Amino acid sequence: MNPSALPFDADTMLNGLRAWVECESPTFDAAAVNRVMDLASRELVIAGARIERVAGRMGYGDCVRATFPHATPNEPGILVMGHMDTVHPIGTLRDLPFKREGNRAWGPGIQDMKGGNYLAIEAIRQLARANVPTKLPVTVLLTSDEEVGSPSTRDLIEAEAARHRYVLVPEPARADGGVVTGRYAIARFNLESTGRPSHAGARLAEGRSAIKEMARKLIEIEDMTTEDCTFSVGVIRGGQWVNCVTTTCTAEALSMARRQEDLDQGVARMLALRATGNDVQFKTTRGVTRPVWEPDGRTMALYAIARDIARGLGYEISPQSAGGGSDGNFTGAMGIPTLDGLGVAGANAHTLDEHIMVDSLAYRGKLMAGLLASLGA
Repeated sequence: MNPSALPFDADTMLNGLRAWVECESPTFDAAAVNRVMDLASRELVIAGARIERVAGRMGYGDCVRATFPHATPNEPGILVMGHMDTVHPIGTLRDLPFKREGNRAWGPGIQDMKGGNYLAIEAIRQLARANVPTKLPVTVLLTSDEEVGSPSTRDLIEAEAARHRYVLVPEPARADGGVVTGRYAIARFNLESTGRPSHAGARLAEGRSAIKEMARKLIEIEDMTTEDCTFSVGVIRGGQWVNCVTTTCTAEALSMARRQEDLDQGVARMLALRATGNDVQFKTTRGVTRPVWEPDGRTMALYAIARDIARGLGYEISPQSAGGGSDGNFTGAMGIPTLDGLGVAGANAHTLDEHIMVDSLAYRGKLMAGLLASLGA
């Protein structure tokens, strides 16, 4: 099957994608995530899938599992896996409205990763319309909490992946158009400082500020960054009244490393942090972790198939290990051949300039179709 002959149309695809982008779906708003899952479910049903809705838990939204008809439905097949939650809160459309200028289109979550999920479903549609059967059965799993480390879905992801021979992840393409064959290990941490309250105007000296203690630890944590292991604090919450010395301050930190042993050392350093004085307290607890995913021979063989398909379409894709976690960390670490970064080309994900290159919907969609049609036992 020659995927270049499939009639992908980027303009038509962008029109369909727009509804997903304009259905804002921040991770922490389960109802919003469920609304975009409704839209995706409809697309999948129209494409011929049987839908199963997996109820969310831990306060997060639902997941969707879609299976497509196949001659051998119980054979280990291909899992296409993506998340529909985004980092953008409800109302971001005011500052980042869906718009198109030339070959670029903007909108919250358009690159990470609604565009990739949409092109994957379009690839399945195109193969069905062309009467091109896949050699292996295809399942699509759309999840709801990837942007916060997949705390409620990791077990679902790993259980589903274990039933498949290959995993394809349409996360955004790398900056040079490459794909991802490995990802760094990531750990999250919850931080809490505790001080002593007082009236900030009348009795300031009697208080001990939890915010001040957190500020000290923030600098200490970020100064631990090396080439082998990085540390950053991305969320801080503290205080309610400006005229009160704050008793409690909480924060969230992230550590990332290329090698698991470096991350393990970083985790140990974080858990060993102590308060700067006896009159305040500081506590670190470990949050969700993504294991390191190192490419093995089977993943690189999967990449080689994708590389040859891309060359047939007239472009190159390089293999890369990448920072920034994805659910591919889990499946790659399980030893299941996994290819990530198969989604749209674009830039500035997680910002108010998040955008895609519109034509990539078609040429990356053809790559996905080629993979789905080519992979066999």
